[in-house]
Amino acid sequence: MTTTKTVPNQQKKRKLVGYSNFKRANPRSDLFPVTRFHSIEFFCQDAKTTANRFAIALGMNVIGLSDQTTTGNVIYNSYAMKSNELVFVFTAPVMTEEKGYGRDLEGEKEEKNVSDDETTKAIEEEKALAKQFVEKHGLAVKRVCVRVNDCKEAYAVSTKNGGVSVRAPRTLRNRKDGREATVAEVALYGDVELRFVEDATTHLDDDETYRYLDYDAVEQEQEEQSCKSEKRNYGLKRLDHCVGNVSDLIETVEYIEKMLGFHEFAEFVAADVGTVDSGLNSMVLANNDEFVLLPVNEPTFGTRRKSQIQTYLEANNGAGVQHLALKTDDIIHTVTEMKKYSGMFGGFDFQPPASEKYYQNLKAKVGDALSDETLKECERLGLLVDKDDQGVLIQIFTKPLTDRPTIFIEIIQRIGCEYPKEEKKEQAAGCGGFGKGNFAELFKSIENYEKSLEEAKNQAPTVAGK
Repeated sequence: MTTTKTVPNQQKKRKLVGYSNFKRANPRSDLFPVTRFHSIEFFCQDAKTTANRFAIALGMNVIGLSDQTTTGNVIYNSYAMKSNELVFVFTAPVMTEEKGYGRDLEGEKEEKNVSDDETTKAIEEEKALAKQFVEKHGLAVKRVCVRVNDCKEAYAVSTKNGGVSVRAPRTLRNRKDGREATVAEVALYGDVELRFVEDATTHLDDDETYRYLDYDAVEQEQEEQSCKSEKRNYGLKRLDHCVGNVSDLIETVEYIEKMLGFHEFAEFVAADVGTVDSGLNSMVLANNDEFVLLPVNEPTFGTRRKSQIQTYLEANNGAGVQHLALKTDDIIHTVTEMKKYSGMFGGFDFQPPASEKYYQNLKAKVGDALSDETLKECERLGLLVDKDDQGVLIQIFTKPLTDRPTIFIEIIQRIGCEYPKEEKKEQAAGCGGFGKGNFAELFKSIENYEKSLEEAKNQAPTVAGK
């Protein structure tokens, strides 16, 4: 008798279909409510200097801090910066190992409650984590923080569905005013964490909504800020999307989908976005209301030049956040203000503008969606414009923010998909797409930037003994 060998079913690896063949649908599949981005936390070498640079570059203001002088925090320094709904936190470890440095935390135990003990433990863990992270990645995003209705539920459900636990839920208390927030972290990709944040705040654009809660946070009044000037405001409203670079796109996307229930919002393959020299594959994941957008990129191979995504992975020592897209309702005003501080004035430098031919063809590309005056301003500022069946996207990219060719910033404005929201008008998430029609121009610009780095490296004098 012949026996038939049973071969176990092997799940076929998901294949990308590309921009043209992808059909967008929203199954509202979140496993628990995720409402909005809460904040982005960077780990860095020097929190004060980095925060000041972002303040100048992006028109942000300090809303809270934790350091040795202000709060007696001898473990790490943190600055929280805000522009409307956009919140960045910059955290740097205090490098000294001297035991007598600063206030003695042990002597305060009798004054603490359980929540205080959890806060202090989190602080001590943070120092070691920050030192290791900064040595490996330099200035980089450590935490992508999202708002949830119930942190314990979010953590339990996500870890039950494959999410890798980093830290279980705990309550962090602001000792100044007693306010609390419950937070927990799971792995996102590489060394980047996804933090769930549950607190009582509901209106993100209220100036009183954010307290930095990991330690004795002090909310900064404007007159106490070192600049002693009017609050900066370049018009940045919120974080639109947060883009990650990974080595295996499908593996990462399916991990996030499984633990959060997010659905696919958009998709691009090398043929959609690449040049003849390099390319990438990309998928965008979204929550139910599609205001938490998480694009993920992977490198492609076999092109004349190394993929820019691969260059990032090598420079960053692994997966990480490639760029943050910051939304404005008036990109001409925002970029005009930002460019005042480019170069050696403390701000960010932008990628070179597109070709003259690009702007000559822009009117035919967008039709009457933008006025002639707006198109002229786009050319003057080097803004890129794209259009899909829903609306218009105007965008511009900075150069990498550090010596490493890693993280950069995108400024965007979405036009044409307004709907009323709490007596205000809001542009629908993803309105105008993700600049598919501009990817080639962006890639050329980045390729030219990388070529300039290579040329400088080749021309550098050889150091004796090296």
